[in-house]
Amino acid sequence: MMDKKHPSGAPWRNFYGRFRGKTIRPAQNDYLENDLAGLSPGPIDWSVNPDRHPINVEDYFGKREIWLEIGFGGGEHLVHMAKSYPDVGIIGCEPFVNGVAMLLGKIRKAGVTNLAVHPGDARDLFDVLPAGTLTKVFLNYPDPWPKKRHHRRRFVTQEHLLPLFAVMAPNAELRVATDIKDYVRQTLEEVPKAGFQWLAEGPSDWRDPWADWLSTRYEQKALREGRTPHYLTFRRP
Repeated sequence: MMDKKHPSGAPWRNFYGRFRGKTIRPAQNDYLENDLAGLSPGPIDWSVNPDRHPINVEDYFGKREIWLEIGFGGGEHLVHMAKSYPDVGIIGCEPFVNGVAMLLGKIRKAGVTNLAVHPGDARDLFDVLPAGTLTKVFLNYPDPWPKKRHHRRRFVTQEHLLPLFAVMAPNAELRVATDIKDYVRQTLEEVPKAGFQWLAEGPSDWRDPWADWLSTRYEQKALREGRTPHYLTFRRP
């Protein structure tokens, strides 16, 4: 049987999150219409790159190191990192259009110029990034999919982790922040299976945030509701 295809020619991939939420405000429409296209790192869409040719990230970022944030939410951590590390190029990946609009507003306000935005599925980005591109990756408070039958929808599955491993450089760092204990369990089971090494020597290595961490609105909600954040660091050997 032939694999199912999307009308664009892409392989059919189930996507379980939301693409759109509340009504987009006029100012956010302005960001989406006027800012988003100029922040694209390259032809990721199957309709314009059906053969999945690797994108040339140097056309966008030059010779900079390249980092990736997967699922940036409202974009506060992403903009914080861009301001803190102006010599690094950072790609933000987020399919939820309301979050993309929020990020674009923050980018315009902050005036950062070292960001690119992929408003879609991270797997489509992995398809076209050259191998060994990324030197640091952030997965902050991903959708927990709390019901057991939905755990296969979590990002920390081999479907996502193996292609991520391929586009990360040797010694690249993967950071995972979550307040969900069972997400910690699945992360510690699945991420090493994909080839990553957990860099923990003692409790402080998962209890204390990274030195350059910015606490997001998702983390603040978790703390208000009595959940404990965990900060897991892995290395691609």
